[in-house]
Amino acid sequence: MRTRRRARAGQYAALLAYLVFLAFPFLWLVSTAFKPATELASLHPTWIPRDPTLANFRQAFDEQPLPRAALNSLTAALSAAVVAVVIATPMAYVMARRRGALARAASGWVVVSQAFPFVLLIIPLFLVLKNLRLIDSVSGLVMVYVVWALPFALWMLTGYVRAVPAELEEAAAVDGAGRLRTLVSVTAPLLAPGIVATALFAFITAWNEFFFALVLLKTPEKQTLPVVLTHFIGAEGVADLGPLAAAAFLATLPSLVVFAIIQRRITGGMLAGAVKS
Repeated sequence: MRTRRRARAGQYAALLAYLVFLAFPFLWLVSTAFKPATELASLHPTWIPRDPTLANFRQAFDEQPLPRAALNSLTAALSAAVVAVVIATPMAYVMARRRGALARAASGWVVVSQAFPFVLLIIPLFLVLKNLRLIDSVSGLVMVYVVWALPFALWMLTGYVRAVPAELEEAAAVDGAGRLRTLVSVTAPLLAPGIVATALFAFITAWNEFFFALVLLKTPEKQTLPVVLTHFIGAEGVADLGPLAAAAFLATLPSLVVFAIIQRRITGGMLAGAVKS
């Protein structure tokens, strides 16, 4: 009994240490965002600002077009999330309900596609978008985000579909409902939480993405928020630390809020495929 308690205490201690490790950068970012320039230049930094100020936030908005960049990020992320879910939902249903070589091949593609690094994909994507005349456009960036989000969205939604008992659809068919009516009236309402969670996860991924936006968007008016944050760093690599921390804090808030809302649903989607009725 004591051994079990000690093991559990050790697990909680390790989890607490891990949470502190993850929280440290964000807490330091918040502290830096509210520090005046004199405290930022101090040789003895402190966790809590001695003289909190909002000057860094005002300077950040004066130096860079943060509202326009946030609007670009919102447009790209929201469009990518909607399109990815619309495409992934019927594909996930087929993969979950059908068994065969095609379904196995699709599942293998989902797994393998996650192993490709960004660097290997950016050149083919750039050439494709160039031929389509979508370089330096938010539409082209949305296409890239959709392709990048599809594998995980498909895998996640497949788990939700498998968690819906097939007997419900069979019962609806016995009552005379057609395939479309069954999907709309029976399956879709049960998949709604999974669809929302998947869409929000795709939104977070696109909102925080930096590399594709940096390569594909050249016009300053079209750049997204993560790219604009790099403008607070000078040519010699010297960062305007206060405004940069303030802008980064504002850019992080939407992701934190959305993830706090969907973290339980994401966990449920990952485990749903393992549950059998």
